[in-house]
Amino acid sequence: RSLGTQIDDSVMQKNLLARLILLDKSYLLSVKSKVLDGRIFLTGKVENPEEKLNLTKLAWETKGVRSVKNDIKIKEDFNFKQSAKDLLITSQLRTAFIFNKKIKATNYQIDTYKKKIFIYGISLTAEERKEVINEAKDILDVEGVIASIVLLEDLRIQKN
Repeated sequence: RSLGTQIDDSVMQKNLLARLILLDKSYLLSVKSKVLDGRIFLTGKVENPEEKLNLTKLAWETKGVRSVKNDIKIKEDFNFKQSAKDLLITSQLRTAFIFNKKIKATNYQIDTYKKKIFIYGISLTAEERKEVINEAKDILDVEGVIASIVLLEDLRIQKN
């Protein structure tokens, strides 16, 4: 890593941390972030999936970001039956993405929580974004699809 890249990462880290604290001071203790070569990694625990989605969006809005990996967990008592069902839904959708030639599967992160699918990622086209959402809606027993999908062209505009 060059000195310039290290400085860019440091600036992105401070920018993200400041915006996390502005959103909610408790994130200072509950959420950790790391920036490496323009890639943001998030870890920690939050109360609900909407918070996780908001934090993912916040990370994507950081100037210079190339990717976001969100490993934040939802705080809740463990329910084996619900967790198994959610895991099955996530696996089915991941498989559908892999077999659908119109979707670049590696561009998306999928979380399922109480039969609601949360999709984060970057679409190359609006058609791909639509395809991703349709695949999610086609999975049996899904009660909702919440997508935070950024179009690649929107990222290019944001960086200039």
